[in-house]
Formats: sequence, structure tokens, C-alpha cells
Amino acid sequence: MIPPENNADFVARMEDILDLYHEPYDPLRPVVCFDECPVHLRGDGKAPLPAKPGRDARYDYTYKRNGTRNLFVYSEPLVGWREITVTNRRTKQDWANAMHALVEQYPDVEIIRVVLDNLNTHRPGALYETYPPAEARRILERLEFHFTPVHGSWLNMAEIEINVLTRQCLDRRIPDAATLRSEVAAWASARNEKSSQIEWQFTTEDARTKLYRLYPSIDD
Repeated sequence: MIPPENNADFVARMEDILDLYHEPYDPLRPVVCFDECPVHLRGDGKAPLPAKPGRDARYDYTYKRNGTRNLFVYSEPLVGWREITVTNRRTKQDWANAMHALVEQYPDVEIIRVVLDNLNTHRPGALYETYPPAEARRILERLEFHFTPVHGSWLNMAEIEINVLTRQCLDRRIPDAATLRSEVAAWASARNEKSSQIEWQFTTEDARTKLYRLYPSIDD
């Protein structure tokens, strides 16, 4: 981990998220982690040889590049819920649409506390560039953003979901967007049926002990 130029800012954001993760579950103020991930679409360069008795199907190492897609990943770790949206790009407008979808997913809560990376596309103004002012304001009033520090994306539990998704679902050639949508939807549904949760262990106290070099010295 490489700390940013201002260690105090890094520490402040880190402790904000660590404390958030260890708050008791509040169904009216859910914590949802949000992240994004590019996926390369690849088709077979040659038709695979079909399986035969005693032999698996064989795939040639060559493949066709079929472009890329973006995945928006939502995860509420304490209840074991996740959802994945496939988009063509990851622009500010795409992010604004993702936040709109998140608000619609939780119609009856007081506020949604969103943990997300501090990217230049993740800005409240993007909602005003995408929706009429009244709608943009309505969405923003339902969201409370908790940004990870620079070089601190490891604090976003949605990254854990993406790692599991990569191992269990994206570890094969996926030729097109339709197949990608089908595969990630099936994966998320199976995980949700099991209510697979993420148990975050690292605390603010751990950070102050193990990452003490990141903390600024008030004696300097």
C-alpha cells in the first residue's frame, strides 16, 4: 500500500470506513459497497473439439477479441446481498444511473451509506448532468458517500465480491455481452440464495497498531 501525499487525509478516510463497518446493522441505514470492474469479451478463435469418453473438450489457445464491458458491483455485506449491472462504459452518466438504480433498490430506508472509490466519475454533480435538478436532488438526499482514500481501495468490500466473481465466474472465455449478463446474474443469484456474507475483521484499533507509520506525528 502506498500512502498518499497527505497521510492525515488517508487516515481520516480509512478510520471513517473502518468505524462504519463495525457499526451494528441498521436496516433503515444500510451500508452498501460499490465498485466497478472491466471485463474483456473473448470468443474462440477455432471451434473447440467436443468431449469424448475419457477426454474433456479441447479449446485452442487462440481467441477473438470482442471488446470490453464494465461491471458495476453492489454489495451489502451484512445481509449477504449483491447485484451486478453490465454497462458498455463507465462514464459519469453511467455512474449516475447506477446511483439511481441503487436508490430504487431501497425505497423504504432513511439513507443509504455508500462506500466507493474516490474516482473522478464518482461526483454528485454527475447526477445533475444526467437528471433534472429535482430528480438529482432526490437521489442525492437518499445517499451518504464514504469515499476510500487514494491507494486505499482495499477498504472497499465490493473488491472482495469482485475477487470471488473473478475466480468463480469470469475465469473462462465469455464471448459477448448477453452471455456476460446471464453468467453474472446467475452467479449473483446463487450467492444471494446462500446469503453469503463478508465478515470484516480489521478495526480502527488494528490500523492504529499495524499501520502506525501512516499516522502523522503531532510532535513534528
